[in-house]
Amino acid sequence: MIKILLLAVGVWLIITLLKNYGRSVDQDEKAAPPAETGEDMVRCAQCGVHLPRSEAILSGGEFFCCDEHRRQHHPD
Repeated sequence: MIKILLLAVGVWLIITLLKNYGRSVDQDEKAAPPAETGEDMVRCAQCGVHLPRSEAILSGGEFFCCDEHRRQHHPD
């Protein structure tokens, strides 16, 4: 009879621990910060390097990584 009671207590303990673990995992997922939205990347028309659109130089409908590459591509 004692073996049955110990088995029942063991099963109850395992179930309780698994439920608590499941709740903590759910809370961690909800508390995670939202993923950052990335910025569009563009390709330099001269050298082909990719860079964020906000750092690129737009000239003649094309993007460049620096002013030197813009001048090399469109000599004035």
